[in-house]
Amino acid sequence: MATLFISDLHLDPARPDITGQALAFLDQETRDAEALYILGDLFEAWVGDDDPEPEKRRVIAALQRLTSAGLPCYFMHGNRDFLVGEGFAAETGCTLLPDPTVIELHGTRVLLMHGDTLCTDDREYQAFRSMVRNPAWQQAMLARPLAERLALAKHLRETSAASMAGKSMEIMDVNQDAVVAAMREHGVYTLLHGHTHRPAVHRFEVDGHEAVRIVLGDWYTQGSALRWTADGFALESLPR
Repeated sequence: MATLFISDLHLDPARPDITGQALAFLDQETRDAEALYILGDLFEAWVGDDDPEPEKRRVIAALQRLTSAGLPCYFMHGNRDFLVGEGFAAETGCTLLPDPTVIELHGTRVLLMHGDTLCTDDREYQAFRSMVRNPAWQQAMLARPLAERLALAKHLRETSAASMAGKSMEIMDVNQDAVVAAMREHGVYTLLHGHTHRPAVHRFEVDGHEAVRIVLGDWYTQGSALRWTADGFALESLPR
């Protein structure tokens, strides 16, 4: 049986092809799974658990079917869906995970992160992240009417896109020193994250010990998933 990991689906009503592939994945690929981990940015935007948007409700229903059937599902916040709350957890049956989280897979301690905190060279983004992750900011945001939250989320996405257009890919990628520091802090030699949309397996050394950083891909043009079994892991591209 495999433990499955996905991230960065960025589900949005404007891209029904991604939602269709995601729903098919949840229905078919998880049938023999041991657990499912979603490492952030499942949604392009999440403005509160009270959002009635139909496509989001389809995904919630699909996750609820999985957990009702006995599959453990775990959700970690990303930089797009950081307002996912206990209402989502109750409806889906997913367990909300802190970022970072360490789990053990067949004798290997694995550090799970969304990945955005590792992009320390992007100081503008880190300042923005600190603001929107502040509990007071989130409380004030969630107190607004739904229509206002949706409008603000649209504005923030447009602002983010404009900001990213002026930055190099190197600035927006993870910082290797931050990677090593996180692995040392948590006593691991395996790190799994998303966020950067650059699926790959990076091998290097930490304090003379072989280390590996696995990066999940986004779902814009195809799916991306990691399968981890007793025989090891495989990072897979899933044709649409």
